[in-house]
Amino acid sequence: MNILVVLAHPSPKSFNHAVADTVVSTARENGHTATLLDLYRHGFDSHLPEREIPTKGDVSPEVEEMCRELANADGIVIVHPNWWGQPPAILKGWVDRVFRPGIAYRFLEGDDGGGVPEGLLTAQAALVFNTSNTQEKRERSMFGDPLELIWKNCIFDLCGVDTFYRRMFSVVVDSTEEERKRWLDEVRDTVRAYFPPDG
Repeated sequence: MNILVVLAHPSPKSFNHAVADTVVSTARENGHTATLLDLYRHGFDSHLPEREIPTKGDVSPEVEEMCRELANADGIVIVHPNWWGQPPAILKGWVDRVFRPGIAYRFLEGDDGGGVPEGLLTAQAALVFNTSNTQEKRERSMFGDPLELIWKNCIFDLCGVDTFYRRMFSVVVDSTEEERKRWLDEVRDTVRAYFPPDG
């Protein structure tokens, strides 16, 4: 399987990086190909230029390659912190530029974009690992867990990926080394469950 791992955190010392590294190593141990896209290290430009908006828009070779990676992924894993109830801007920009019409979704004939799109992604599953400094109970009761709505309902469901799992690790800022080790073990178990060894 081809597993695409997308990481959006600016600090290489972050727990997000440890999660992404764990995902990649576990997928490879299971015999899969794992491609890590570290958006900050890559210097990804999150701005969507006007020329890229049309279905057959003029996209850069960089974005074209990322579109191929997304379309060919058998599994997708997103790793990012919860910033103001949203993904970091660089990750939102990646979604804007790479989850393109004709790549991630399309509208049926006669639909000019006002209806519900048909998903085109063929990934068997999408996993999202988030970190937060807000208690999970407060996150859900006060804010309604907007990240669940964004990733599951607004992105992956509409793009054809029906199997979805998301886990929020919190509170990270004052977590202990033992807690982080336990969380990374959970990441390993999750990757093994959703992307088991081939054969």
